[in-house]
Amino acid sequence: MAFDNTVTIVGNVTRDPELRFTPSGAAVCNFGVAWNLKTRDGEEQVSFFDVTCWRQLAENVSESITKGTRVVVYGRLDQRSWESQSGDKRSKVEIIADDVAPSLKWASAEVTRNEYKGGDSAGGSRGGGVRSVPNEPPAYNPDEEPF
Repeated sequence: MAFDNTVTIVGNVTRDPELRFTPSGAAVCNFGVAWNLKTRDGEEQVSFFDVTCWRQLAENVSESITKGTRVVVYGRLDQRSWESQSGDKRSKVEIIADDVAPSLKWASAEVTRNEYKGGDSAGGSRGGGVRSVPNEPPAYNPDEEPF
């Protein structure tokens, strides 16, 4: 986790999470969150955020969260830049999630604890070395208990 680059947002999921796997087998999940703000003059501003989750968090999010769910997302900001097919330069800021939870302000949730697998769920590298996925957070210590 990066210091001085953390963000926490609460909002509604705008599209169902999409779970994919990298060539090395790491799970990655993407979804959107909308955050509404009513101004003093009664107008409403809506901000949209793209959220990316990795490994076990990605799998848990894809099984637990659906479009419309109110969530709390904690993570770091990451900016990506690329060039479109027409040659235009593009960039976007997204949230790389460290944690995602249902908001309990207007709902209740049932928590089911998953079995600890002793490493990342993809069975890949257990730390160190070169990672094949850009912007992938470093692997956690497999000897460390998850809670």
